[in-house]
Amino acid sequence: MAARLRRVIAGRIVAAGLAALILGTLAAVAWQAGGLSGLGEWDWRAVRFTIWQAALSATLSAALAVPVARALARRRFRGRGLLVTLLGAPFILPVIVAIMGLISVFGRNGALNEGLRALGLPEIGIYGWQGVILAHVFFNLPLSVRLILQGWQAIPSERFRLASSLGFAPADIARHLERPMLRAALPGVWLAVFLVCLTSFTVALALGGGPRATTVELAIYQAFRFDFDLGRAATLGLVQIALCIAALMVARWIAIPAAFGAGMDERQGPTGPRGWRVGADAAVIALAAGFLLWPLVAVMAVGVPRLPALEADIWWAAGRSVVMAVISALLAVVLCLTLALTIARGAGRWTEAAGMLPLIASPLVLGTGLFILLRDVASPQQMALPVTVAINAAMALPFGLRALIPAARSLQDDYGQLAASLDLRGWARLRYLTLPRLARPLGFAGGLAAALAMGDLGVITLFASDQPTLPLKLYQLMNSYRMADAAGAAVLLMALSFGLFWIFDKGGRLDA
Repeated sequence: MAARLRRVIAGRIVAAGLAALILGTLAAVAWQAGGLSGLGEWDWRAVRFTIWQAALSATLSAALAVPVARALARRRFRGRGLLVTLLGAPFILPVIVAIMGLISVFGRNGALNEGLRALGLPEIGIYGWQGVILAHVFFNLPLSVRLILQGWQAIPSERFRLASSLGFAPADIARHLERPMLRAALPGVWLAVFLVCLTSFTVALALGGGPRATTVELAIYQAFRFDFDLGRAATLGLVQIALCIAALMVARWIAIPAAFGAGMDERQGPTGPRGWRVGADAAVIALAAGFLLWPLVAVMAVGVPRLPALEADIWWAAGRSVVMAVISALLAVVLCLTLALTIARGAGRWTEAAGMLPLIASPLVLGTGLFILLRDVASPQQMALPVTVAINAAMALPFGLRALIPAARSLQDDYGQLAASLDLRGWARLRYLTLPRLARPLGFAGGLAAALAMGDLGVITLFASDQPTLPLKLYQLMNSYRMADAAGAAVLLMALSFGLFWIFDKGGRLDA
């Protein structure tokens, strides 16, 4: 009983620490500024643009994902499994690498504009609101497709066989099976994309193109970096938290359960209609794959030959990023495991809610608040890398918890009483029961945390210009118009991010 109480207390301490980190750093920034300050016209313009671009990006991503997910759900072809797997790649792809790929295709000297010039047609611009929307759709279309595809696969196959035996036309299937599923799935998909776009920083920093395309997160960065207006930064951070909470409440209000009932867990999906719809589905899949893969192929075509010629400081930045990413991943795994086991033992909803808090927080406010709290210990330059490691671990927690909580609850339900009857506790329980049974989700959570930390371009932009990570170095190369070196650094960053994810994920599956 005492050991169980200690484990629950440890998880609650982690949850309380997370809440203190999110709210305490915001309070520290406001306290240093002498309180919250009012927002000016440009700040409110940033708030309005943030809401507008997040809503438009989420709507476009969800709307475009529906035909892609439907085509993948009802068609079987060679390479389908690989394509579905690749759809998850942009989520762990470093944002700055994807931005460079989009510039290489849609930028002024990109392949698309060169083709338009050759045809005598007007060019398109990537800087400004249109670039922000384009980048957000690029990142979130694959996520939306994966989530909606899961909804299609959750419809019991018996329902489709019954519809076929009743002679349902495609319109009837859409009305009675597909639309109810979409009404249940789309609010969650839209919310996930909206929250990601609401806290966007790197995309707006690289493609925003001025005050008319500034997000709240970028406005916080500008308040810190250029104006050093801590009161305004704290107020904007509070506004961002309020927007995220409001979005969560709205999504819960409009979600409608599909209520299909249970099936026999058969994996056979729906059979797609024949005729012109076969060509339409093939075209949709091809267009989506081209949109997602073309920018990455363009970066690799320029960057791979440039790898041997990269300067030494780029390799030093890469090594620095790898070390930080590994430490962040290990810290995130420990925190995730502690929280997940506590939640599985019935610690209460507030513990799980505390683990989700980083989703609505501003990393820039977190970093600056920590610097303020620790300023008597070390200078901002000395604390830049450790603080970045800690914040990257915290920001990865919600994603790791989503993978760990279901597995931890199953572990507790299946083996909790047996372990207690055998007096299996402490290190022995962790070694012989918990780690082997949770190895797969732990490996996945660690790989995700390492990949996200490897590609992070957030707090490090404020204080570590003399000790750049690889994403910051890549951003500096792009700003210096050294695009060939930037492409080489982008390929290196992409390889390291996917490599770290694979190592952690593979390690979790070795003895699982």
